[in-house]
Amino acid sequence: MKKISIIIPFSHYIHYLEECLDSLKVSAFQDFETLLVVDKEHDNVDPIIKKYPFVRLIQTDVHGVAACRNVGLAHAQGEYVYFLDADDYVLENTLGLLAEAAKGQDIVYGRVAHTWNNKANYLEKIENKEIDPEDEEEKEQMRQQKIDSYKEKNPNVDPVQLRAVYYLLRVKHGIRNVTVLGVLYKTVYLRMYSFKFHEEFRYYSDMTFLCPVLEHIRSEAYVEDAVYVKRKHNDPINYPALSQEENDDRFYERIRAVEYTRNTITSDGIVRYYLDFKIVHFFTRKMAKRIRRSQDERWRNEYFQAMIPCIENCRPEVLDELNHSNRKLVQALLNNDLNGVQKEVRWVLGKKKLKRVFKNKNTAYKLAYFHRYLKKPIKDNVILFETFMAKNYSDSPKYIYEYIAQHYPEYECVWAINDGAKIPYGAKCVKRFSFEYAYYLAVAKYLVFNVRPPLWYRKREGQVFLETWHGTPLKRLVFDQQEVTSASPKYKQQFYKQRQDWDFLVSANPFSTKTFRSCFMYEGKMLEYGYPRNDILYWPNKDEIAKDLRKKLGIPADKKTILYAPTWRDDQHYGSGQYKFELALDLHLMQERLSDEYVVLLRTHHYISDKIDVTGMEGFVYNLSDYDDISEIYLISDICITDYSSVFFDYANLKRPILFYTYDLDKYKNQLRGFYIDMNTEVPGPLLYTSEEVVDAIENIDKITEEYKERYDTFYSRFCCYDDGHASEHVAKALLGKE
Repeated sequence: MKKISIIIPFSHYIHYLEECLDSLKVSAFQDFETLLVVDKEHDNVDPIIKKYPFVRLIQTDVHGVAACRNVGLAHAQGEYVYFLDADDYVLENTLGLLAEAAKGQDIVYGRVAHTWNNKANYLEKIENKEIDPEDEEEKEQMRQQKIDSYKEKNPNVDPVQLRAVYYLLRVKHGIRNVTVLGVLYKTVYLRMYSFKFHEEFRYYSDMTFLCPVLEHIRSEAYVEDAVYVKRKHNDPINYPALSQEENDDRFYERIRAVEYTRNTITSDGIVRYYLDFKIVHFFTRKMAKRIRRSQDERWRNEYFQAMIPCIENCRPEVLDELNHSNRKLVQALLNNDLNGVQKEVRWVLGKKKLKRVFKNKNTAYKLAYFHRYLKKPIKDNVILFETFMAKNYSDSPKYIYEYIAQHYPEYECVWAINDGAKIPYGAKCVKRFSFEYAYYLAVAKYLVFNVRPPLWYRKREGQVFLETWHGTPLKRLVFDQQEVTSASPKYKQQFYKQRQDWDFLVSANPFSTKTFRSCFMYEGKMLEYGYPRNDILYWPNKDEIAKDLRKKLGIPADKKTILYAPTWRDDQHYGSGQYKFELALDLHLMQERLSDEYVVLLRTHHYISDKIDVTGMEGFVYNLSDYDDISEIYLISDICITDYSSVFFDYANLKRPILFYTYDLDKYKNQLRGFYIDMNTEVPGPLLYTSEEVVDAIENIDKITEEYKERYDTFYSRFCCYDDGHASEHVAKALLGKE
């Protein structure tokens, strides 16, 4: 007999299933059987089953996770049962730690950790202490204190049951987070009481199994280091998890599942106590706010009425232990007093808003935006511009603005900019995240951005939003990314909502048009004119501009220039929009071998918050990371070195040499982003993996140029075909309806 039977229900999303099975394949503990129970509505698993000979495939004619788990229970032959969802995974030591602790107990359980990442990135975050083990120690101490406190108040409670109930029911915040996962269940124990999942419930069947199990247990063990990793889906639009599915029946199922479960457990037991606690917690923390705020009237009508008997059936002591505000909410509900609930929620939320205003001035302008500015009329002649979250005056919006300012002076142009830069042609400047900024977001007829607006922006009817974007895509974007390792794990969900506001999207080439349609799920108007920011690369006076800039920056006239423009790494960040960067290119080596002929122009991505230290290399390295317009820097650059930044698509318009320093290519390709084009065969220059190779290539740049000439020409024809120096004109006219 195997020690463990692992039951995996499966219906959709093969790519998640593969990672799940991979985690079992490399587990240090192998004394288990794997039962893959497939739903009657399932994706084809035949291609991957061959890769995992340890998997026993069970075909069924049932539907739903609950039904598939029940089938698995009927076929399980192990001493213990372990449920594993097909989109989750276990760590190498998880099963071994649980099995070692399993010495006849009814249940043995570990921790459930939540992540947005695959296994490789999850482990890397642990290694980088983005997931801090010390935090778990503190949480464990708090749990024990609360268990002891409950035991003091209820001395007759079974301490074994109390401990298991607290860890598996109480600490799982919310009804939807009640889960059977991360637990070994003794098979004989399950069959003794005929425990099964209620198959009527799609979303809340776990409580129908777990609560009766906890009601009867007499022995248990907790293994803190046995981690089950619950993976959240970063693309709830195309690949929603059960918890992310939108279903009109979800609310009623929650109520039905609670009532059903109540009938399977004793009314005066600790399991019932914490189940009632959870439904009350749902009402006071979640539902009450929706009653106040939601545009869906069901929360104030049928949902409100359905919740009344559910709360009426709660244990009185659960209600007695509520704080004053929550007690008033519950009492208003029980009195069928909708206005009373709304009044109390309004009072509570109002106090919170007031506190936030005093603590954080950012709250004040948001309130002004929603409650005052959105009520003002739209100004038909006002255009709001913003680049890179107001960090500078640059990119395509800059060139569109300058064309409009010169040719259509009747428009009032406003720039969101934080550094106090002087904008030519008399544009009004406002700081991002200010009252003025919020005002113009609300009343401007036209908005021209190269990145997304703030999440709290609400496009009004009559506003026109032009998204210029900020580069031809090399690395996979948004919905073409399988893995999101950035600081914003809800990136796809947020992006999907925001891109619905776009009226126009600028494209630099046919490749971008096709790719943007896919990665942004964008079906709107595409402006296929090239990038306005590239217009300067075709201006007849570009050499004069370059000469003036070199003089302004103090670059010696007798030195050639090397532009080094690396991008950021998604998994290295301090917070949203703030990325770490460690310079991998050996500038000292370059100085030693190249300083007689070259200087280096360093330009990091605007997301990178680290300041690169170039002390001791003055006169050789010019850090231009704070220089607004990289298009101007292109004009003074004889060679461009990059990695996976889109700068080389723009720089190629000049037909000057490009080198690719791709020291972490495999990780970037396979773990972080992936690419749209083949780096080995399609980019217009060599892939270099060490600083020595970079220096050698520069010393032999003429040879490199000749070697890659044919590939460069092909690349230019494919990706620079729309740029002609007039993109700003075409885009501006399209925006204003002047075509």
